[in-house]
Amino acid sequence: MVYYAGVDLGATNVRAAVAEDDGTTIGVSRSATPRGPTGIDVTEGVLRTLREACTDAGIDPDEIVSAGIGSIGPFDLAEGAVIDPANLPDSIDRIPLTGPIEKLIDSDEVYLHNDTAAGVIGERFHADRNPDDMVYITISSGIGAGVCCDGEILAGWDGNAGEVGHCIVDPRGRLTCGCGHDGHWEAYCSGNGIPDYVRLLAEDDPTISTDLPLDDPDFTAKDVFELAGEDELADYAIDQLAHWNAMGVANVVHSFAPIVVSFGGAVALNNEELVVKPIRERVSEMVMSNVPEIRVTDLGDDVVLEGALASAMTEGTGDRRRFQG
Repeated sequence: MVYYAGVDLGATNVRAAVAEDDGTTIGVSRSATPRGPTGIDVTEGVLRTLREACTDAGIDPDEIVSAGIGSIGPFDLAEGAVIDPANLPDSIDRIPLTGPIEKLIDSDEVYLHNDTAAGVIGERFHADRNPDDMVYITISSGIGAGVCCDGEILAGWDGNAGEVGHCIVDPRGRLTCGCGHDGHWEAYCSGNGIPDYVRLLAEDDPTISTDLPLDDPDFTAKDVFELAGEDELADYAIDQLAHWNAMGVANVVHSFAPIVVSFGGAVALNNEELVVKPIRERVSEMVMSNVPEIRVTDLGDDVVLEGALASAMTEGTGDRRRFQG
């Protein structure tokens, strides 16, 4: 029997799954992502979670022939490690992943991807047409993309390709992104960026009425979407978000010519009618090339873990022709 493993390392949780040779998941485990004090502590948490998934599956780790990893970044891909992750304590400067997992499973077939690349691998593997050209975009606390172009999963020389949230959509640069630069898509439309953008819209036109708690430090994107259809500022903000989102997606379409663009992430998944539907309606007016199918992932919150498993089963590609199951 051949076994595969997938690992999803997020800023909040670590998840692992083990599958049989036909792709059936037989073991899973989930734990909180260690907060340090060092990156080695995070590595040990990942290994512990993978061991627990193996125990749940009733196998030893060295029975796994291949593993895929979908992880927060950024990466030192040559070293198979996460470096200076933004959403973990500053004391965590390097999280070794590839080498320790290779040692645990006694195999050098370990594929490391950023979480959005794992997302597009999972979307490709599970899609009916198994397309060679598709993009997975997450709109969550940040914005990023995994890209499959001409059958190749784009990683970049350092593993950090697909940072489309840091494309400039506003040349005036009225808002500063969390990365420190101005005018980025993520600064306006991510879960973390939406509150500041709504405050900016309110400052631009104080005559717009609102019950949104703009001065509350706990004001969130969720507050905006919950008042859709009931609050003038909320509706105006959602319309403006649709404009920036469609612009960002148009840039992606012109850059990579995907057949399918699939969305995930909390902002998109929880507000499909208010976020993804308007993108679908507006993108055709912004692109000069073929308009892709625009959809929401069927894999939900499991898209990265499913992508990591699919990576293990298809040599890092999501191409079902490479799956022998």
